[in-house]
Amino acid sequence: MALFLKGYALLAMETPELRRAYVKLPRPQLYEYPGSIASVAHEREYEGERVVLLSLIKNPERRTIRELGALLEAARTRPVLEIKEFRRALKIARAPAPIRWLLMWLGLNLGRQRARHFGTFQLSVYSGLGAESLNPLTPLTTLFNYGPITEQGLVTVRIHYDHRVMDGANVARALARLEEILNGEVAFELASLAERETVDREIRGASR
Repeated sequence: MALFLKGYALLAMETPELRRAYVKLPRPQLYEYPGSIASVAHEREYEGERVVLLSLIKNPERRTIRELGALLEAARTRPVLEIKEFRRALKIARAPAPIRWLLMWLGLNLGRQRARHFGTFQLSVYSGLGAESLNPLTPLTTLFNYGPITEQGLVTVRIHYDHRVMDGANVARALARLEEILNGEVAFELASLAERETVDREIRGASR
């Protein structure tokens, strides 16, 4: 997931449409963000039930793959109430329905606050369970997901998008560019990381 997250963040950095959102306040407009904030869905157990909670990662395009992996792992394993976004979501969930609806509507329609509370794009994946979602829903401009990876290394990748913000042709071009980024910048960083780890192991082995 860290590899795909880094790739999509790099894609959004060079594709302004992926950093835009349709908001209604103070008037209907397209609001463009200078950077990305990833909203990542996690299935966690809370009070005996499985729930889906969202963690936020600011500026994922500036973070290393190792950093992204550590943040994802923390959101998966740390106690639920230790994650700020999880605590906030559970607190709002206890409020009466009209208050929840109002907070959601305001949060999604105030440009600056929208990214702060909801992120600029969403990543939701359960390919590890051998399944994929064909039509997931999100209040954000785009939701990025992918299916199971085959033994041959093939994977189906999808970008679900808000048609008020961008056109399907933009998404098609973005998917083609994402493949280039994954096989280019992301693969290069991953190879460099593996090389550094190999050197570190050799140094530790020589020092024993």
